[in-house]
Amino acid sequence: MRSIDLNADVGEGGKDEALLPFVSSASIACGAHAGDAETMRRVLRMAIAGGVQVGAHPGYADREGFGRRPMRLTEGGLRELLINQIETLDEIAQGEGASVMHVKPHGALYNQAEDDDDLATGIVAALRAYRRPLRLLARAGSAMERAAKAAAWPFLREAFADRRYRPDGSLMPRPARGALITQGDEVVEQVRSLVLRGEVLLDDGTQVPIAFESLCLHGDTPGAHELAIRIRQELDRLDVLVAAPSF
Repeated sequence: MRSIDLNADVGEGGKDEALLPFVSSASIACGAHAGDAETMRRVLRMAIAGGVQVGAHPGYADREGFGRRPMRLTEGGLRELLINQIETLDEIAQGEGASVMHVKPHGALYNQAEDDDDLATGIVAALRAYRRPLRLLARAGSAMERAAKAAAWPFLREAFADRRYRPDGSLMPRPARGALITQGDEVVEQVRSLVLRGEVLLDDGTQVPIAFESLCLHGDTPGAHELAIRIRQELDRLDVLVAAPSF
C-alpha cells in the first residue's frame, strides 16, 4: 500500500480543531507572520493528542501582510529569523512531550525561495546551524530542493491539493485568478491525478509532472475542513495510507 503524508499549515487563525483530525502532519506558525506562544501550545496539544507529526512554519515578521509580502534579508538576518522561530516552537513542543520534525517556510519566503538560489541556500544554511537536523518541506524542482541536495540535507517533496500550477511545475501566484482551488470536486480531481498519474492537469489540457511525498492543504483555504474530509475519502478509495513521513 502506498503511503502519503497529508500536511496542513495551521496556527494561523483557521479552524485547526476541525482540520487536524484528518491530517498526518502539521506545519505550525511560529509567531512571526501569525501565532504566539499560546496558539502554538494549543495547536501542539491538539496535534499530539491526535497523533499528528508537527513541524515549524516560519515566515517573515509581517503580521499585517500575513507574511505574504516579499522581503530581502541579509544572510545573518535570515538565519536569525528562522532559528528564532523554529527554536520557539521546538521548545514549546518539547515541553509538551513532542519534537519539531520538519520546517516548511511560509508565504513570500516560500515563494521567493522557489526560484532564488541564494535565498534557498540561506534557508538550508539556517537549518544546518540549528542544534539538530530538521527536514525541509518544499516543492519538488524548486531552488530549495536544489540547495538541500547540494548540502546533502534531508528534503521532503510537497505537492498541493488546493493550488493551481504553471506549465513549469511552479505554483501560480496566489493573487492570480484561479490560483486557489476551493471547490471540493476540483480538489479531489487534482488529488486523484497526483496520486494515479503523478501529474496535474492545467486548464489548457497540459499535463505537468509533479513528484511528491507530502500533500498540502492550506488551513486558511475556505472550507479547509470539508476539503480535508473529501481528500481523505478519496485517498481511502485509492487505497492510499495517510501517514506522516518516517525519519
